[in-house]
Amino acid sequence: MGTGPPPAHTGFMLEIRAEKVGREVVALAAAGADVTQVHGRAIELVGRTVRSDLTCWAMIDPRSLTIGSMTSGPDRVPPEYEPLLAESEYRGRDPGTFAELFRNGRSAARGSELPPDEVAHSLRHAGVWRPLGLDHELRVIFRIGGLCWGAAGFVRSGADFTDSEVEFLTRVAPAVASATRAAVCATAASRLGDPGPAVVLTGAAGEPLALTAAARDWQDRFDEIAPGRLAVMVRAAAFGARASGSGVFRTRIRDATGGWILMRATALLGGAEPQTVVTIEHATGLELAELLLAAYALTARERDVCLEVMAGYSTAEIADRRGITPNTVHDHLKAIYTKTGVRSRAELTARLRSDRDLRRTTAAGPE
Repeated sequence: MGTGPPPAHTGFMLEIRAEKVGREVVALAAAGADVTQVHGRAIELVGRTVRSDLTCWAMIDPRSLTIGSMTSGPDRVPPEYEPLLAESEYRGRDPGTFAELFRNGRSAARGSELPPDEVAHSLRHAGVWRPLGLDHELRVIFRIGGLCWGAAGFVRSGADFTDSEVEFLTRVAPAVASATRAAVCATAASRLGDPGPAVVLTGAAGEPLALTAAARDWQDRFDEIAPGRLAVMVRAAAFGARASGSGVFRTRIRDATGGWILMRATALLGGAEPQTVVTIEHATGLELAELLLAAYALTARERDVCLEVMAGYSTAEIADRRGITPNTVHDHLKAIYTKTGVRSRAELTARLRSDRDLRRTTAAGPE
């Protein structure tokens, strides 16, 4: 456990240090850096205060609470353990997943604070950290405006994470959340030609059993991010589909060019062993609009009105469909124009349908 609350002067220094880190990552995002750049710099800055043997920072879809991109510290988790981490996050059995921490209102949690019997049977703790000789874990949620935009995990050997370290990361987290949300709208690199949709059939352990020729092309794209990345993400999608009530899982993840890939997994019924069909294609158009609206920090009602505008409905029709007055629709539109930087319905629709803007967003999760 921790060492108790820090002395007053130490707490003041932590606050100053956290504010400095926060200012730098927010400024970096405001200058147009993407999520990987923002998280990479944050890892470097935070590492000066919080020691870890391994750390990985994730951008998380605020709608479905699943991972859209990952940025590692100087040392990476050995590739053979990545599939186990993906399974532990999505199969719905491990304690202290990022989604669970957010839903429980937690900003940070040490592994030592989780139920010991659950940790003992945890795939993440027993199957990955323990074999790697890592004794302690700390997870932090990046939350802003009631939404989760990212999270970070730290693991190390030796002494547990202290209360001071937890406090420091808790202070840094809102700024990182703000920077991550801003980076979602940062300029994305031009993407390469589209290899077309692909299909992968997975087995009981989420391993690829068969794949189309197009899937092999996608495999090269994923390997540009990290060797074996396609197999890891396919496994995560397969377990996500089995854990969801509908048997369907959807995730959107970054490619190496700054665009977004849509991965869908559907659990098959009736076989002797669990199998899943995973499809892979570029994410474009309205599929990304809802998350772009979240990145602009629109309220739920403002997002509803935006989607109605994009569908071509008039003010009167929107009012009737949403059970509100035309004046209320106008009020929502004024707020939307201010937040998105447009002046008319036409500009709003163009902004949200823009392939450049839509490729800046993130989405992931079970349907």
